[in-house]
Formats: sequence, C-alpha cells, structure tokens
Amino acid sequence: MTLSSLPALPSDWPGGFWWHWLLFTAVIIASVLVLVMGFIYIERRGMARMQSRLGPNRTGLFGMLQPVADAIKVLLKEDIVPADADKLVHWLAPIVAFVPALMIFAVVPFGDGWSLVGDLDIGILYVVAISSVSTVGVFMAGWGSRNKYSLIGAMRMVAAVVSYEIPLVLAIAGVVVIAGSLSLHQIVQAQDIPFILLQPLGFLLFFIAGSAEINRSPFDLMEADSEIVAGFHTEYSGMKFAMFYLVEYAEAVAISSLVTTLFLGGWRGPLLPGWLWFVIKVIAVFFVMVWIRTTLPRIRIDQLMALAWKFLLPLALLNLLITAIQRLTLPVNALWIMVPINFAVAAGLVLLWSKFSRLGGGRVEV
Repeated sequence: MTLSSLPALPSDWPGGFWWHWLLFTAVIIASVLVLVMGFIYIERRGMARMQSRLGPNRTGLFGMLQPVADAIKVLLKEDIVPADADKLVHWLAPIVAFVPALMIFAVVPFGDGWSLVGDLDIGILYVVAISSVSTVGVFMAGWGSRNKYSLIGAMRMVAAVVSYEIPLVLAIAGVVVIAGSLSLHQIVQAQDIPFILLQPLGFLLFFIAGSAEINRSPFDLMEADSEIVAGFHTEYSGMKFAMFYLVEYAEAVAISSLVTTLFLGGWRGPLLPGWLWFVIKVIAVFFVMVWIRTTLPRIRIDQLMALAWKFLLPLALLNLLITAIQRLTLPVNALWIMVPINFAVAAGLVLLWSKFSRLGGGRVEV
C-alpha cells in the first residue's frame, strides 16, 4: 500500500473529528460512572443482606447516595507520593489503567444497531486487545511505588492476566465459530438461541477467566490485605486511589456486558426495550459476581495458577474442538438439538477433569 492509495481525510478534519470524539468520550465516561456507582451500591447492599447486616443506609434514601459521598471524600483527600517513588510513573499509572477500561464500551452493542462507534467488523478482537492494556497501568503502579508489597501485587496481576487470557480467548473462539463473525452486533443477531445453551462450558470458562482477570473474589490475590497490605495500590491515596477503585468496577461492568453480549443474547428479549433488557442482564451477571464474592474464600496463589493451566486451559481446548465438530456436522438452525448434549458434556468434562487434576497433584479446589 502506498501513501497515494490511502483514503483522504474529510475536508473539515480535525474539527468534526475532535467534536465527535469529545462527545463520544463524555458519553462513555458519564455512562460508565453511573453504572459503576450503581454497581457499588448493589454490591454493598447485596453483600450486607447475604451476611445478615444492613449495609449503607444513612446517606440518601436507603443509602443510595453513599457512592456519591465516597466520591466527594476521595476528591478532598490529600495526594501523597512516596519520597523514593518514580514520580512520573506513579502519576501515569492510574490513567493507563483507567482509559482502556472505558474504551471497551466503544463497541459493546446496547441495542439494535446502537453502540457508541457503530458496528466494528473485528469488535471482539478490539475488546480482547484493549482489555489487557490496563495491566500495564497496574504494573506501572507496583514498579513506580518503590514498595515490595506493591510490586508483588502487580506481578501477581500480570501472572493472572497472562494465565487466564488464554482460556478466555479460547472460550470466545467457540462463540465466534458458531456465530461466524467477529462483530459483536452479528454475534447478538445470531443468538436466536442464547449461546449459553449452546456453549455452557464456554460460558463457565469465560466467566471464571474474566473474574480472575479483573481481580474479583475469590481471585483477588492482587489486593490480599492479609499478605501484601493492598497490593499494587498500597502507596496511592485520594483521587489516584479512586481511579484504581473505578477501574475494578468498570472492568466488572465490562465483563458483565460481554457475558450478556456473547452468551445471553445481548439486548434481545420480548416486550421490553432492547437497552432495558441489556441493563437487566448486565445487573443479573454482576449479582452472580457479588454472590460468589460473598460465598467463596480467597484462593492461594498456587491454586490460582493451577486452576488456569491445569483445569481451564484443557477444558477450553476441548470445548473449542467439540464446538468445531458440531458446527461442521450440523447446520446452524439445527444446533438447538445439541443443547441437552452440550450440558451433559460440560458437566462430565468438568467432573472428570477436576478428578484428574487432583490425582495429578494439582491443587485446583476453591
């Protein structure tokens, strides 16, 4: 390709370009922050009920303004930087972690033909590529803090992302094989039968791997307060700490949105508007994350690695192989025949492989 063959820029560039992206950025930030504040409230109240306590109930009606009060509090706190820290890296780390978490939502379809930048043909590749960039910010935070506990937490994060990214991508590949497209819009359109029924094992693999990547319990070893204080953000305070806090919940919103899009039919549903179905499904997925956090204890670092390499990776490869065989032998409109078989195969593989892993010396029990 030569320079002369490249498409010409619009005559009003960069004027229209910059206005478009400024509006796009403002919409993303506002939408995600509202969802994040809602998720924080849901998690606090939900965990409180599960643990037989009240939760936030003073600020606002039923404590609904507590996330707002917390935001004001961190804005007013002093920003403290360690004397020996790398000042530039320490300052840039929250930004590098926060921006990619927002950029994921650029291609997520919230309704029929409705996403912030339109239908991207390689939308799922964009999501996979951009979702791992936040890890660079986490590593920068651990390295720039000049704190051994922070560095250990950051290295754990890198190890978790490298380990769990592989089964996560393989689980996505099963969805792509059935849908025949990398476009998130096309994947939703292909779900006359929600893919959770055609890919129960893929759904389980994606949910577990996604939860581990975004530091959700029981995989939150990067912030194991009993071992390494607060992990990679030990030396952060004020708004910088709040940005890391927002990253965790923004990524939880992103994973819930991707689970909804890839396995639960996205915005599709009867009677209600598409965007409302999407929000309902996203909240339901996040509630499962809260449920798991309240139920399961934190696992050890050796169990974290064993679960990825000895359990999820082999199952992800088997799931992709079985999906490819079904796709080649059956027409798309006949795949519903495989629903009970897929559930039986998924349950059998999980039970057999968990037993095999224990016999092989791997500690994968949660």
